[in-house]
Amino acid sequence: MSTVFCRKFQENLDSLDRPPFPGETGQYIYENFSEKAWDEWLAHQKRLINEKHLELFEPDTRQYLQEQMLLFLNNKHHDLATGYVPKNKP
Repeated sequence: MSTVFCRKFQENLDSLDRPPFPGETGQYIYENFSEKAWDEWLAHQKRLINEKHLELFEPDTRQYLQEQMLLFLNNKHHDLATGYVPKNKP
């Protein structure tokens, strides 16, 4: 597996195997973020979808999630799932 300098974690980490989706944004993610960052985004996205009862077939929802994805990956202020309480790490 190759590595990439991950903009989220500011270190070299394992890269994604391929862009997560087609197009310019997918290529940007592939070139700038690690598999670890992408996996964390997918978990966060799932919490947002569940807690906010988002309907993925709605164009506004897809636009919202894309905006939140870029904010999350770039360590910018992003929406949180307010009911989510992370497990305490030992």
